[in-house]
Amino acid sequence: MKFKPDSFVVAILIVILMAWFFPQWGLPQSGIPLDRIGSIGVSFIFFFYGLRLSPDKLKAGLKNWHLHVLVQLSTFLLFPLLVLLLYPFMQSSSHAGIWLALLFLAALPSTVSSSVVMVSVAKGNLPAAIFNASISGLIGIAITPLWMGLFMQQQTGSYYLSSIYTKLLLEILLPVVLGILLQRFGGQLAIRYHRQLSQFDKSVILLIIYKSFAESFASNLYDSVAWLDFAWIAVVVLALFYGVYALIGFISRRLHFSIEDQITAQFCGTKKSLVHGTVFSKILFAQAGTTGLMLLPLMLFHAFQILVISVYAARLAKREVNVN
Repeated sequence: MKFKPDSFVVAILIVILMAWFFPQWGLPQSGIPLDRIGSIGVSFIFFFYGLRLSPDKLKAGLKNWHLHVLVQLSTFLLFPLLVLLLYPFMQSSSHAGIWLALLFLAALPSTVSSSVVMVSVAKGNLPAAIFNASISGLIGIAITPLWMGLFMQQQTGSYYLSSIYTKLLLEILLPVVLGILLQRFGGQLAIRYHRQLSQFDKSVILLIIYKSFAESFASNLYDSVAWLDFAWIAVVVLALFYGVYALIGFISRRLHFSIEDQITAQFCGTKKSLVHGTVFSKILFAQAGTTGLMLLPLMLFHAFQILVISVYAARLAKREVNVN
């Protein structure tokens, strides 16, 4: 099987290179209102998400509650607790920001589209995957800022949950609710043109990534991140993924999950959403000016999870076909 690089990962690398060579376009003094364009784009992303969100599928998914509890606890509790184990060893001024970026990765919700696609390829429990991937993003609006608030206040001195939740409600939750309410008028169109909307989502994310990295490069933020630190971040990201994947598999077997449910638990419970990460970072770290650094572990994790889960999904699909 030939390895084919994910086009979105390639696009991210190109955008980061553009930010390196042309950071001036992403700065406030450039006159290009990238921040406002990004905010409007984010609202449209979640509006279209609401249009496609099926209440009937969410209701049907509530039945398999053991699976859902495992996935959501893995996403919002297991990941952060594993990163917390590193906290006592990373309190120096040079490593505190890196640890906070790892916590941000760990506190994010699961991705939606790739989780569902990979579960489908591996012939897992697809309705449960749709439910967990959809509900995870909504839970993350409440949980992710809480996790970050426990430590952001200590390091930046300015972290106000009220203002953060106001922005999240206006830019994310309100558009989702509007999308759900308008499903009868635009729901079928959103489903029909889901590929085009996916390209729109990715374009907005690339814009936010460019702006974040352009500001970071212009302020020499990454001068404090040595190559050894970068390698260490990569090792931690790999360990997080494999550790959580193995733990979810172990728990699934102890709970006597079917192979379909185990696939869904491991695929959904180990994913982290780049969409939510870039959006949340824009709101959570705007004042701190460290958005680029906060996204670094997430970028590595995103590329790695796509590669590994794709391989696992292909193997599982072949095995199940052979068995049947």
